[in-house]
Amino acid sequence: MPAAGLVLSSLTTRGRCLVGGGLALLLLGVVLGEQALVQLAVFVLALPVISALTVARERFRLASRRTLSPARLPRGGTADVLLEVSNADSRPGGLWVLTEQVAADLGRSKRFVVDRLPGGGTATLGYRVHGDRRGRHPLGPLRLRLVDPFGLVERSAVGTDTTALLVVPRVRPLGTEGPAGGQGGGGEGTRRTIAVHGEDDVSTREYRHGDDLRKVHWRATARTGELMVRLEERPWRAQATLLLDTRAGAHLLAPRHAPLPHLGPSGDDCPPPDSLEWLIEAAASIGTTLARRGAVLRAVTDAGELVPTSGRGRLSPEDLLDRLATVGPSRVPGLRAGVEQLCRAAGDGPVICLLGAVGPDDVVELIRGRSGPTSDAVILLDIESWADGGLARSRRGASAAARGVLAGQREDAATLLRSAGWRVAVAGAHRSVADVWATLGGAAGSPSVSPPPAFPPPVAAGPFGAPA
Repeated sequence: MPAAGLVLSSLTTRGRCLVGGGLALLLLGVVLGEQALVQLAVFVLALPVISALTVARERFRLASRRTLSPARLPRGGTADVLLEVSNADSRPGGLWVLTEQVAADLGRSKRFVVDRLPGGGTATLGYRVHGDRRGRHPLGPLRLRLVDPFGLVERSAVGTDTTALLVVPRVRPLGTEGPAGGQGGGGEGTRRTIAVHGEDDVSTREYRHGDDLRKVHWRATARTGELMVRLEERPWRAQATLLLDTRAGAHLLAPRHAPLPHLGPSGDDCPPPDSLEWLIEAAASIGTTLARRGAVLRAVTDAGELVPTSGRGRLSPEDLLDRLATVGPSRVPGLRAGVEQLCRAAGDGPVICLLGAVGPDDVVELIRGRSGPTSDAVILLDIESWADGGLARSRRGASAAARGVLAGQREDAATLLRSAGWRVAVAGAHRSVADVWATLGGAAGSPSVSPPPAFPPPVAAGPFGAPA
């Protein structure tokens, strides 16, 4: 019985067919009284048993090592994997069928056949993976199948070694047209500017509710008869902080492992599949640009701050990409916690906010927390452009009325931000990050001489988590 159980449990499809044929021959030979058929049937049935015993007695000791090139892959890129399989036993191996298990987001599992690998020998195998989605994707473990020469029986074993491939957001070149182009000179900011040009050359505007009284420019106030405040540009190269709105309700998310429409600018062969991916790619591009210009970079999401692996502190371009690689949609309902974290992290340095579907009530706390003269900027996502491009049909549709509500709420939020002195740009599915960044550089809010609008009362949530 143990031998029969071993044979039955290790039979391949070919082996099961052979056993079925042998039993049929045996039955036919007994019924017809043909001794030749019975002998043939015995031989056919003995063959799988002999093969199973041979495979069961085979011993193996394998070691594997993977080398990735590159080890950090931009989304949409291709990486080469070098898999080295070594026979750690002194005896040669048999017929090995090796399956390298690969995450679904990187492609299909890879299969190799290695025959009679000498003891102490190494077989070098290579394959290629394509990083369609951000994240930390495992490669391995290696699955070994021992197969007899006839392919009748097999024996399987799975290793434990794995290697992670990190797929990071793409970094797009932005040029010098953005709001940080040429801004700031090091850590001194506007104090150095005032000292060079004199107090009378400082730009001013009318006082607005919420402005810091320490910013009041008394000479301009005496000259005009109206309370005036200094317009001080926060130094971009001293510190810059990003706020990412990753709330699931503020984005239109693409379903996994489903064909998607091409939603992106012309010439981009691998555009972001949804609004959240566009936002993260923009954060990676803007943050990398600012960090390479010398800014002390920090990044905050609605779920908390993104810190380097070494702990709190500035993010290098590599740190930023590593942390953004694993950022996904959050279940946080509002931006309050993210805004509070932003205000603590940013200090007096400028901030750039990348927001999904928002309305005036979503940006009230942001404006209050960043009151006073400012060089802050915000990018608002046109969520309807992803729905119009066909993404909504693959998950949930949005009516024309719902899209109108989203557009109206976004325009109200943009108006409120501009009236508070923010730079505002709107990004859609068919606009590149570089285009939006250049627009943001020329979108400086002009000072308003009229009183700022009253903060609107909170309103009910609409489609995608936006106010309705």
